[in-house]
This record gives sequence, C-alpha cells and structure tokens, in this order.
Amino acid sequence: MSDLKTIIRDLVAGNRIMAHENIVDAYGHISVRHPDNPNRYLLSRARSPELVEEADIMEFDLDGTPVDRQNRPIYIERPIHGGIYKARPEVRAVVHAHPKWTTFLTMTGHSYQPVYAQGSLVYPMPLLDSPNSINNPVMAGRLAETLGDRPAAMMKAHGAVTVGKDIVEAFVLANYMEENAYRQYMALQIGKPYVFSEDEIAQCREKLWTETLFKRTWDHFSAKLS
Repeated sequence: MSDLKTIIRDLVAGNRIMAHENIVDAYGHISVRHPDNPNRYLLSRARSPELVEEADIMEFDLDGTPVDRQNRPIYIERPIHGGIYKARPEVRAVVHAHPKWTTFLTMTGHSYQPVYAQGSLVYPMPLLDSPNSINNPVMAGRLAETLGDRPAAMMKAHGAVTVGKDIVEAFVLANYMEENAYRQYMALQIGKPYVFSEDEIAQCREKLWTETLFKRTWDHFSAKLS
C-alpha cells in the first residue's frame, strides 16, 4: 500500500501535469482512493488544477461529504469520483477532464477510433449521451453505469473520465486518450484514418499496458514541470 504522503504528493503533481498538458481546464480534477480507508477518497478543494498544493487536498466519503471542510470551496462534480469508487472497488484513482480533442469527437457524433497504438488501450470507449453536469447521485450513477468495466468513458459535449489502479495509470490513460483523439481529428481533415484491427489492438494491449511504460510516460510529462 502506498504511503499517504507519497499519494498526496502525486495527486498534486497529477493536477499540475494535466493542466500543463491541457487535459484539464480550470474545472477538471483528479482523485485517489484513500490508502487506509476504501470508503473515502482524496481530492483537491475547488481550485484551478495548476495551482493545487498539498494543503488543498481534502478527504471525502463516497457520498461526497468532506471530512473536514474548513469553509473551503469544493467541486460540484465530485459525485463523479464517489460514484465510480462505489461501482468499481478495484479502482484507486479517477480523472475527470474536459480535453478538447476528445470532446470535439463527442460534439460531432464521431466515435472514438483506435488510430494510435497507446490510444487503443482505452478502446472501445463508451459514451454518456448527456452534456449535463455530474453534480448529483443520479447523474453519477449514469456515468458509472456507462463506464462499466472500462478504463475510460466520454461524456457528450462535456469531457471524459479515466480510471486506474493508481494516479499514474489514470493520468497516462487520459493522456493516451487525448493524443489519440487529436490524431483522429487531424487525420479526418485529410481523409479516412487507419483504424487498428482487433488483433492489432490486442497486441498493443499486451505490449503497452505495463507499469514500466506508464511510469516512463508519467516521468516524461512530470519533467516538463521543472
């Protein structure tokens, strides 16, 4: 089990990396299940992700109630996190983002297609057919149901979520998803993109779904903050 201080440090870094890479805007957020209590999770107070510091990290129960609010503002879409943690006991981290390229696909009715090796790891990508804010248990339940057992889901004209066994995995999958959406969008400007076959997708998953490569990707983007 990871040390709480290390998790908080990584949670701060994850917020800043995602902001730096434009995966989240002022309203995106990332959480991690509490290492000592599976019925709680850690999430920053409502703040622009690039400004998040360790002192901003708060503890919530799975209904989104803060353990110690201290008059700090909290994200209205925090039900996303508790809803997924309730539905997926194995999930340890959740990213909610508003990545523009991925969102462009949902705005135009284009399905997410695996056109990039790493991007195939989150395919097939389910779609929540609603642009509404996930700010209540009903919408959180709809999103969790849409996500099912997948590592990622898109939200129509809104954004996306990714999940993982830790912060690194959830971030890296969000990065892969957005890069794939960018390449798909750009290829569509020229012609019809090549879409990976089922066999090619299986080979990508076998080769690329590894802790070593996820950590290398995390380190690559983390170093850009220096």
